[in-house]
Amino acid sequence: MQGVENKVIVITGASSGIGEATAKILADNGAKVVLSARREERLQKLASTIGENAIYLKSDVSNAEDMKALIALAKEKFGKVDVLFANAGTMPGGNMSELKVADWISMVDINVKGVLFSMAAVLPEFIAQKSGHIIVTSSIAGTKSVPGNAVYSGTKHFVRAMLDSFRTEAVMEGTNIRTTTIYPGAIKTELLNTIAPSETKTMVEKFYKNVGLDPRVIANAVLYAISQPDNIDVSDLAIRPSKES
Repeated sequence: MQGVENKVIVITGASSGIGEATAKILADNGAKVVLSARREERLQKLASTIGENAIYLKSDVSNAEDMKALIALAKEKFGKVDVLFANAGTMPGGNMSELKVADWISMVDINVKGVLFSMAAVLPEFIAQKSGHIIVTSSIAGTKSVPGNAVYSGTKHFVRAMLDSFRTEAVMEGTNIRTTTIYPGAIKTELLNTIAPSETKTMVEKFYKNVGLDPRVIANAVLYAISQPDNIDVSDLAIRPSKES
């Protein structure tokens, strides 16, 4: 493996969970990380913990201008961008018959538009330099049907199909842009906090508490994918507890 030393890696959803763990592990291995989230205090604390190899911008992935500003900051401070880790996501949950339309729109805004806006911001850089790596957090829910979470599952299926199609386009266009879709299963993050209280939520929380994995397992998967030589594309990584069906 070639490692990640001195690579500049932009991470959305960096204020907690998978994003936070990934920022720490990448920085520990010599990468420079550019952190994005809506909670500035958490970003500030994380960047302070990491030190000079971390910068941050309070930003919203559902705002295209925020994502352009994020990439501009990375270039201004570190001179380039090597990797985008589009990790921000939300999962309110609930049956569609409950008609929680605002929650549906929130998931589309963050899980779909957020990925597209961050990609749109970084792609001109990657195309110009004829290199780059786009990593997106999908979900095991993006590989199957999930009753009770249909819209969330749909957004994660979108990520899977879109990035796979883009990978083929990148090969055909000769831009040398690698892609990796990560499918986490039960990971102990704040994602469950976005689900409204219910009997189902209580059951899911119990399952996560008993068998859920530490976010660092996903961070290590990101490290693995980025560390591969340029001629190797780790396209898909599904990671879940061995007791998760």
